[in-house]
Amino acid sequence: MQIQISTDHNIEEREAGAAEITDDITTALARFSDHITRVIVHLADENGPKGGNDDIRCTLEARIEGRQPIAASHHADTIPLAVNGAADSLVSLIEHTLGRTEAIRRREQEG
Repeated sequence: MQIQISTDHNIEEREAGAAEITDDITTALARFSDHITRVIVHLADENGPKGGNDDIRCTLEARIEGRQPIAASHHADTIPLAVNGAADSLVSLIEHTLGRTEAIRRREQEG
Protein backbone atom coordinates (compact mmCIF):
# COMPACT_ATOMS: atom_id res chain seq x y z
CA MET A 1 0.00 0.00 0.00
CA GLN A 2 1.47 3.28 -1.14
CA ILE A 3 0.71 6.46 0.84
CA GLN A 4 1.03 9.91 -0.77
CA ILE A 5 0.72 13.12 1.25
CA SER A 6 -0.18 16.52 -0.14
CA THR A 7 -0.71 19.75 1.77
CA ASP A 8 -2.13 23.14 0.95
CA HIS A 9 0.02 26.27 1.05
CA ASN A 10 -0.81 26.84 4.74
CA ILE A 11 0.75 23.58 5.96
CA GLU A 12 4.37 22.64 5.40
CA GLU A 13 4.94 18.95 4.81
CA ARG A 14 7.58 18.76 7.54
CA GLU A 15 5.10 20.41 9.92
CA ALA A 16 2.57 17.73 9.05
CA GLY A 17 4.94 14.95 10.15
CA ALA A 18 4.81 12.72 7.10
CA ALA A 19 6.36 9.70 8.86
CA GLU A 20 3.84 9.83 11.70
CA ILE A 21 0.93 10.24 9.30
CA THR A 22 2.14 7.30 7.23
CA ASP A 23 2.48 5.13 10.35
CA ASP A 24 -0.99 6.08 11.62
CA ILE A 25 -2.67 5.32 8.30
CA THR A 26 -0.73 2.09 7.78
CA THR A 27 -1.79 0.90 11.24
CA ALA A 28 -5.44 1.90 10.80
CA LEU A 29 -5.76 0.23 7.38
CA ALA A 30 -3.48 -2.77 7.97
CA ARG A 31 -6.19 -5.41 7.71
CA PHE A 32 -7.24 -4.05 4.30
CA SER A 33 -3.71 -3.73 2.89
CA ASP A 34 -4.28 -6.63 0.46
CA HIS A 35 -7.15 -4.69 -1.16
CA ILE A 36 -5.75 -1.13 -1.09
CA THR A 37 -3.20 -0.08 -3.68
CA ARG A 38 -2.81 3.57 -2.67
CA VAL A 39 -3.99 6.10 -0.10
CA ILE A 40 -3.81 9.80 -0.90
CA VAL A 41 -3.77 12.17 2.08
CA HIS A 42 -4.83 15.79 1.54
CA LEU A 43 -4.20 18.18 4.44
CA ALA A 44 -5.54 21.73 4.51
CA ASP A 45 -5.60 24.53 7.05
CA GLU A 46 -8.87 26.19 6.10
CA ASN A 47 -8.33 29.37 8.14
CA GLY A 48 -4.63 29.75 7.39
CA PRO A 49 -2.67 31.88 9.83
CA LYS A 50 -5.87 33.18 11.46
CA GLY A 51 -6.33 29.91 13.35
CA GLY A 52 -9.64 28.71 14.71
CA ASN A 53 -11.41 25.62 15.97
CA ASP A 54 -11.54 22.57 13.75
CA ASP A 55 -9.74 24.39 10.94
CA ILE A 56 -7.50 21.47 9.92
CA ARG A 57 -9.13 19.21 7.33
CA CYS A 58 -7.81 15.80 6.38
CA THR A 59 -9.24 13.98 3.39
CA LEU A 60 -8.17 10.40 2.75
CA GLU A 61 -8.79 8.79 -0.62
CA ALA A 62 -8.25 5.04 -0.85
CA ARG A 63 -7.78 3.27 -4.15
CA ILE A 64 -9.16 -0.23 -3.81
CA GLU A 65 -8.40 -2.83 -6.46
CA GLY A 66 -11.17 -3.08 -9.03
CA ARG A 67 -13.33 -0.36 -7.48
CA GLN A 68 -13.89 3.37 -7.59
CA PRO A 69 -11.86 5.38 -5.05
CA ILE A 70 -13.39 5.83 -1.59
CA ALA A 71 -12.88 9.08 0.33
CA ALA A 72 -13.44 10.27 3.90
CA SER A 73 -12.78 13.62 5.57
CA HIS A 74 -12.48 14.93 9.10
CA HIS A 75 -12.02 18.40 10.64
CA ALA A 76 -10.07 18.87 13.89
CA ASP A 77 -7.86 21.30 15.81
CA THR A 78 -4.64 19.43 15.03
CA ILE A 79 -3.20 17.43 12.16
CA PRO A 80 -2.98 14.13 14.13
CA LEU A 81 -6.60 14.41 15.27
CA ALA A 82 -7.77 15.19 11.74
CA VAL A 83 -5.80 12.26 10.27
CA ASN A 84 -7.04 9.79 12.89
CA GLY A 85 -10.66 10.94 12.50
CA ALA A 86 -10.49 10.59 8.72
CA ALA A 87 -8.83 7.17 9.06
CA ASP A 88 -11.64 5.97 11.36
CA SER A 89 -14.24 7.12 8.85
CA LEU A 90 -12.36 5.50 5.98
CA VAL A 91 -12.15 2.18 7.84
CA SER A 92 -15.94 2.20 8.26
CA LEU A 93 -16.45 2.94 4.57
CA ILE A 94 -14.08 0.18 3.50
CA GLU A 95 -15.70 -2.32 5.89
CA HIS A 96 -19.10 -1.44 4.46
CA THR A 97 -17.91 -1.65 0.84
CA LEU A 98 -15.98 -4.89 1.17
CA GLY A 99 -18.63 -6.46 3.42
CA ARG A 100 -21.36 -5.70 0.90
CA THR A 101 -19.24 -7.20 -1.87
CA GLU A 102 -18.66 -10.38 0.18
CA ALA A 103 -22.40 -10.71 0.91
CA ILE A 104 -23.21 -10.44 -2.81
CA ARG A 105 -20.53 -13.00 -3.66
CA ARG A 106 -21.91 -15.46 -1.05
CA ARG A 107 -25.47 -15.07 -2.37
CA GLU A 108 -24.29 -15.73 -5.93
CA GLN A 109 -22.45 -18.88 -4.82
CA GLU A 110 -25.47 -20.18 -2.87
CA GLY A 111 -28.02 -19.45 -5.59
